[in-house]
Amino acid sequence: MRLYPSRSQATAGVKAGHVRINGDRAKPAQAVKIGDEVRIYNTHEKREHVVVVKELLAKRVGATVAQAAYDDRTPALPPKEERAAPVFARERGTGRPTKRDRRLLDELRRLGR
Repeated sequence: MRLYPSRSQATAGVKAGHVRINGDRAKPAQAVKIGDEVRIYNTHEKREHVVVVKELLAKRVGATVAQAAYDDRTPALPPKEERAAPVFARERGTGRPTKRDRRLLDELRRLGR
């Protein structure tokens, strides 16, 4: 699991308030300690990831080494058949969908993957 694909996106997520350390809002470049619980809200997946820091790393490392430094406690997703996507139906004869209707339809299709 990749929490953020790049450092700049991670900083943007922190500034937007999507990252909490031990329940408090995090700041960019905030220090963490071993045992800290970090909660990251992923806006694309519409779910929260929970990790606990197991080890502090002195320098930047690859993703596989970094994943060994934290314990992933994110709740598992329900099986695909339990995650039913809402049905979007338009009334017959209403004409072309508006921009808002199209965006809602695109969002529902994305959630139905």
